[in-house]
Amino acid sequence: MVGRVQPDRKQLPLVLLRLLCLLPTGLPVRSVDFNRGTDNITVRQGDTAILRCVVEDKNSKVAWLNRSGIIFAGHDKWSLDPRVELEKRHSLEYSLRIQKVDVYDEGSYTCSVQTQHEPKTSQVYLIVQVPPKISNISSDVTVNEGSNVTLVCMANGRPEPVITWRHLTPTGREFEGEEEYLEILGITREQSGKYECKAANEVSSADVKQVKVTVNYPPTITESKSNEATTGRKASLKCEASAVPAPDFEWYRDDTRINSANGLEIKSTEGQSSLTVTNVTEEHYGNYTCVAANNLGVTNASLVLFKVGTTVHFKQKGPGSVRGINGSISLAVPLWLLAASLLCLLSKC
Repeated sequence: MVGRVQPDRKQLPLVLLRLLCLLPTGLPVRSVDFNRGTDNITVRQGDTAILRCVVEDKNSKVAWLNRSGIIFAGHDKWSLDPRVELEKRHSLEYSLRIQKVDVYDEGSYTCSVQTQHEPKTSQVYLIVQVPPKISNISSDVTVNEGSNVTLVCMANGRPEPVITWRHLTPTGREFEGEEEYLEILGITREQSGKYECKAANEVSSADVKQVKVTVNYPPTITESKSNEATTGRKASLKCEASAVPAPDFEWYRDDTRINSANGLEIKSTEGQSSLTVTNVTEEHYGNYTCVAANNLGVTNASLVLFKVGTTVHFKQKGPGSVRGINGSISLAVPLWLLAASLLCLLSKC
């Protein structure tokens, strides 16, 4: 705020006498910003404001004041603020220059002129605009599918910024309402990803920040591919699953869990697993089951490794079942085995 110097008590009568000549009251108010032709001057925070005032002759007595007191009386500077100076491009100009304007400079400023004929008062209101700045935004969050999620984004600025939210997907959906709080009820896996908060006003470019929302959900088998094989050759079965956190995989032959041994190799990466038989024999043909599990659930898919030239009819009858080579329906993994598999995966046995 533009401040002032306190006068010496001994000089107070003289000061008051000078001000009586300089500062008449009850006079009409008009703008000193002749270029804008309005009662207001708008300046962005950090810029320089020039409040215009022109006198009629060199003999006029002039002073600048604001709500805090006297800034200049004639050429005597009363303000302690180093940002404030007189702007005199010609002999009749008595404008006030304020550098690096801040919000506390906003307010009414008065140029008081005592001419030979009559006193005049010109007034201007300084408006300080502030670019938008996001001051608080939610941290990245992880929730389970079906939960309710509230994201927060708060911003400062003058004029007050408008807040908008956008889900950063190929469609780039924007949420209506322009609120600081974005509520997502019963969130789904499709609603995971990054959310962008944008704070905007007319002062400058918008301030933008992002929040990452991770949605956990149980595994779903997305692809399970049976395969034909030639005796004495290599063959593979592949299984893919979608889940967050990423699923752990296990392989079964009938009710027996398979490990990487005796010519069998299991490779699992995030979201997919393969079972490879390095040298196929007659005993390798038949039903296999891929089990995918995380801490939210477990699922399975049945696959068949069959001999080249064999007619096989596949018909899914639900998780864990498959129509075998002989046409009969066999349950690849009983319920007790699925429960045991989930327990084993969770305990990292």
